[in-house]
Amino acid sequence: MNSTKTLNIGFISFRFAGTDGVSLETSKWAEVLEEMGHRCFYFAGECDRPADVSMVVPEAHFKHEEIMAQHQRLWHSNQRDHQQTLWIKERTEFFHNHVRRFLDEFEIDLLIPENLLCYPLNIPLSLAVTELIAERRLPTIAHHHDFYWERKSFLVNGAWDYLTMAFPPTLDTIEHAVINSSAAHQLAARRGVSSTIIPNVMNYDVPPPEADDYTADIRENLGLAPDERLILQPTRVVQRKGIEHAVELLSRLGVKAQLVISHATGDDDKGYVERVVSYADLLGVKILFAEKWFDEVRGVSPDGHKVYSLWDIYPFADLVTYPSLFEGFGNAFLEAVYFRKPIVVNNYTIYESDIRTRGFKVICFDDFITDATVAAALEAMNDPHYAENGGQRNYELARNYFSYTTLRNKLRILLYNARGR
Repeated sequence: MNSTKTLNIGFISFRFAGTDGVSLETSKWAEVLEEMGHRCFYFAGECDRPADVSMVVPEAHFKHEEIMAQHQRLWHSNQRDHQQTLWIKERTEFFHNHVRRFLDEFEIDLLIPENLLCYPLNIPLSLAVTELIAERRLPTIAHHHDFYWERKSFLVNGAWDYLTMAFPPTLDTIEHAVINSSAAHQLAARRGVSSTIIPNVMNYDVPPPEADDYTADIRENLGLAPDERLILQPTRVVQRKGIEHAVELLSRLGVKAQLVISHATGDDDKGYVERVVSYADLLGVKILFAEKWFDEVRGVSPDGHKVYSLWDIYPFADLVTYPSLFEGFGNAFLEAVYFRKPIVVNNYTIYESDIRTRGFKVICFDDFITDATVAAALEAMNDPHYAENGGQRNYELARNYFSYTTLRNKLRILLYNARGR
């Protein structure tokens, strides 16, 4: 095999848009692959990549009305009826035709399903992709961010046969990549396949952007008073993010501050927003759901107001909270380290096993806020030299372990293995 050959690489998922973890990591992979000389193309139900390298089929999105309706039926019963089986077969054929067209039109040499072959949000699409990989013996790197066995909502279902077939498939043309060591162990134990651990990464070789004229009005637009501290929660609003811990922390800091949540509500757990709001009201904490002000890039909203990139808010943050109960890895952690900000982290499992062991120094708590947590947070956010001292140490550690260099080296091996087969 000529290892220097330029490949047409096809990314395929439910969506490539916005600031969710899968979309962000896909952008990083594509950036590195293109730097290596390859060309990247995209298939999804929603896609913000250039139109000339994308194919959009709305039914591929897990939020498509029909897909959502059938999804609810499959995951709330341990049985499925004949009509559901027929629907899955018909829709699998529908996606089979569209994905085949994508492979042929862009002359795809290697496929990268992003979370598609591990997280069953659109079963017919995943089945179709599995079938095409098998039929064509298509070299594939399956990038797994979340597995269905990690979510309680998937444990009762009428789709075990499909889960066994395609989540993930055990075809010999597939190289599996996971984002943490626990996933690698579980995949080996449950499916009998090995995988390569590729953590979430940041381009730490490029310094973070600083505040500029565009962001000069960001605090004013967010409604913060001149003497008010900005505590940033850079995540979606879903239950596993543990945002109530951030609310409690603010209530105990004893400073004038506002909790700014940068991302929108999640795809489920709609009632959790009300829970966070009522808890903040109870503790007298000011909270701002600021998703309308942020997107992946700067721009203007449909109703005409200014939109900042997510990175624009970090230079203004006095403290970053990341009190998640569970994470596949931790993009928000890497971003806070990138901007050399003090960060409060709940010691979730993957942080303990895959991140903390690298030597990072952060404000860490185990499942509940203590007086020591509050004292350490106050000390860090009031330290004018934090960025040059503790922040810089964390930055250097991240550059060693979670940089584009790490990603580039691992992708070279995966490409060689996938093509070599």
